[in-house]
Amino acid sequence: MVIVGGGMAGTRLAQQLAVRGAGPGSCAVEVTIIGEEPHPAYNRVLLAEVLAGRYAPEVIALPAPAAGVRRLSGVRVVRVDRPTAEVVCDDGRRVPYDALVLATGSNPVLPPLRGLFEPDGHGHGRGHGHELPDGVHAFRTMDDCLALGAAVRPGARAVVIGGGLLGVSAARALAQRGAQVVLAQQGEHLMERQLDPGASGVLRRHMAALGVEVHTECRVRGLRTRAMGAGRLVKAVELADGYALEADLVVLACGVRPRVGLAVAAGLEVARGVVIDDELRTSDPRVFAIGDCAEHAGVVYGLAGAAQEQADVLAHLLSPTPPLPEPMGPHPPAPRDSAPDPAPGDRFVGNRSAEGAPPSGSRGRNGWAQTGHRAAPGDETRAPHTDTAPGGGTGPRYRGTRTLTRLTLTSASTPGPLDLAAFGNPTPAPGDDVIHLTDATRNTYRKVVVRGDRLLGGILLGDLGTVGALARTWESDEPLPATTPLLHLLTNDGGS
Repeated sequence: MVIVGGGMAGTRLAQQLAVRGAGPGSCAVEVTIIGEEPHPAYNRVLLAEVLAGRYAPEVIALPAPAAGVRRLSGVRVVRVDRPTAEVVCDDGRRVPYDALVLATGSNPVLPPLRGLFEPDGHGHGRGHGHELPDGVHAFRTMDDCLALGAAVRPGARAVVIGGGLLGVSAARALAQRGAQVVLAQQGEHLMERQLDPGASGVLRRHMAALGVEVHTECRVRGLRTRAMGAGRLVKAVELADGYALEADLVVLACGVRPRVGLAVAAGLEVARGVVIDDELRTSDPRVFAIGDCAEHAGVVYGLAGAAQEQADVLAHLLSPTPPLPEPMGPHPPAPRDSAPDPAPGDRFVGNRSAEGAPPSGSRGRNGWAQTGHRAAPGDETRAPHTDTAPGGGTGPRYRGTRTLTRLTLTSASTPGPLDLAAFGNPTPAPGDDVIHLTDATRNTYRKVVVRGDRLLGGILLGDLGTVGALARTWESDEPLPATTPLLHLLTNDGGS
């Protein structure tokens, strides 16, 4: 098996294939990972903690796969030759495969801002990351993180473009490094995908306590730069109303786009991502796709949890023997700005955002530190969904991922951290029940939406004592107890 992509999805799959060994009556699976980045595999969820100076880069490294897994680092696959079942690398080597897995991840979205790309001499902007003006950074990879960390200085003027989860995390990290941070969000409120306006208002006040100046409904028109040697140096961010924000650093946190170039060139079916079925197969039965590049049932998740679940399902499919005990790798020390631990037995496997700080001391399965999951007493690996397969057999199937976002923000000027959790759909429809509690003095906000006897979604900021029971109930889609008043969903025991 050849895995193209050495990030979280590809590394997880290689780990699972290594510990599962050979299938009945077959040879062991020979795994080769080809990764473009020169670094060892790392937990992208924690890049903001590296930027903030809380972790060294080596602390967020993922456990290495077993010794039998071959890894080619700093090597880029330039073509998939399906007729010969080989991948062609940029160093000229050709690597044959019996099964190919695309785990190519995603690229940061670079918005069409005036001045973002230097013209190529023909009036056209060149869209490669190394041609961004000096001082302008994407925030997606370890190299992005290290470059931005080397550039930030106390008192530096930093503008973060994008007010989603990644933008909020980057702004917080830069503020912790002493930068003067402005966060420019085009939408009406922060983290529009996860929060409603009320919860976003609480988050905005907390960001202000961190020293971050937030501008919403703020459209960025372009960058102002000045000549510096052979290149350009950013000096300001220009808004649509003509106002200019002076900037020494600009961070682009405008979302991500699946990397599908290899799949398109190979003639595979591609929509927004590489189209896969419930067995993670593409339109070529010998080629699979997992992680940020994959599109399942019309959804591109872009989440660490979804990538992990997809890798686990594929490992079950390709080597159906029971797994051996998994090695626990190194994990980051417990950060101060981490969310409270779920109650014993909480199982958030697959239910966390790709970007956000983990709960205290979290390792997840196989030593992975992830948002929304901690290995708690009694916590066990959840087997992938199993259905009856054609012909009467059984096998794992991927049915999608239910997402829980966790984030924790701290400030020296506030009495404690702000814990945030959002899950499901918190927007009620006619006939839904909404339970909503707000305490301005404690800076807390709690809201859950109930449809019939099912929990539809929720937003919790502040005290997250209820999140364990609520997330368990929502994740398993269990009916709510008929004898429990709905208001008790927001008590400390979550109505359990």
